[in-house]
Amino acid sequence: MYQSIFFDLDGTLTDSKEGVLECVRYAIETLGSPVPDSADLLKFIGPPLQESFMTYCGFNQDTAREALRLFRERYVPIGQFKNRPAPGAVEMMARLTAQGYVLALASSKAESQCVSICERFGFAPYLTVISGSSDQRDQSKAEVIRQAMARLGLEDPRRGLMVGDRKYDVEGARECGMDCAGVEFFGYAPPGELESAGAVAVVRTVAELEAFILQRGR
Repeated sequence: MYQSIFFDLDGTLTDSKEGVLECVRYAIETLGSPVPDSADLLKFIGPPLQESFMTYCGFNQDTAREALRLFRERYVPIGQFKNRPAPGAVEMMARLTAQGYVLALASSKAESQCVSICERFGFAPYLTVISGSSDQRDQSKAEVIRQAMARLGLEDPRRGLMVGDRKYDVEGARECGMDCAGVEFFGYAPPGELESAGAVAVVRTVAELEAFILQRGR
């Protein structure tokens, strides 16, 4: 059923909590604004950051754009390396590639950061496409999925599967006409969020994800 597998990055292939939250705090404090409480800070992991700055800090669009610039100012040299891969992810990607699946990354994170992180953790050799946001703004999940599809030449979204850890992945995939499998490797989604958003499966381990993909077949 699925030919191409599209992976999210933060909270899916890697646990980026330490680096992301450190740089979110840096951006907010630099702008002289109060830092949200711990529960709201965790919500920054996964969705487009510019949107989160507006939602959880009350920033207008211009201030949120500046917060994103400040975030990246610290994240590029420091924060992106305070990160760890999901156990077994590289090995799973190798096996899926050997089975004939085409793998891609679709993340709202800046594309240059996606590339360096995927290279650092060994994902890059298995990814035909690494699709991320432009340097100017965080793109929506639907935008980066469509961008990845275009680069792959995948015309039928029903032949693709998005894999992500938040409702934004599920909703973006649905907007593109694609299924989404939800993962709870690191537990950043509130309980029931992925199911309510319409994920076709919710798995807790890399092994469970691989089994689901192989069960659906090509």
